Amino acid sequence: MSRLPTGATVRRDAGLYGYERALRRHGLEPIAGVDEAGRGACAGPLVAGAAILPAGKAGVIPGLADSKLLTAAARERCYDEVVKRALAWSVVVISHDECDRLGMHVANVEALRRAVAKLALPPSYVLTDGFPVDGLGAPGLAVWKGDRVAACVAAASVLAKVTRDRLMVELDEQWPSYDFRTHKGYITATHTAALEEHGPSPVHRMRFVNVRRAAGLEPFPESLPDLEPSDG
Repeated sequence: MSRLPTGATVRRDAGLYGYERALRRHGLEPIAGVDEAGRGACAGPLVAGAAILPAGKAGVIPGLADSKLLTAAARERCYDEVVKRALAWSVVVISHDECDRLGMHVANVEALRRAVAKLALPPSYVLTDGFPVDGLGAPGLAVWKGDRVAACVAAASVLAKVTRDRLMVELDEQWPSYDFRTHKGYITATHTAALEEHGPSPVHRMRFVNVRRAAGLEPFPESLPDLEPSDG
């Protein structure tokens, strides 16, 4: 299912917690949000996060927003609050190798499924960011820009983004020539120059056109474009 229960409505001015309130009024609880980070990067892992926030004041995370709109310091603060307050939370890491093997869309869906399945508290309803995902084990709703309008999705996005950023800093220590610490594996002028000079590292995703070009390989028919909007 990718719609709100019959009779449930969410006002445009309902705020970040409006979706959860509307669902709880219809007896749907617990409610999980799930989101990923790193889909558009050409290096490093894909990371998915899932979170179930408690009702009421206990579930209000100070400063919570879409992880892409927060500073690194603000994301870290929100991460700590989500981990402390959530009824359940999880993070799943899909390696660059598995992203290559599955393809990015399949890897993305698989990451979201695994994150929800890993929750210690099975949700009664799941909110996803942007597109519907089947196989979550519960009914759900795809919310356009969900990480900006639904608290549990925003919490999941923070979990995923902070986890992935930390992993990319670790990869930067192993492969300092690429400056993963700064761009986190997304395409920038610095990253492009490093690829042209050094070729792909062992943690680059070989399905991406720019990576295959740097390696002197022909592109996959289904390869992504050279540039893709960042999803954080």
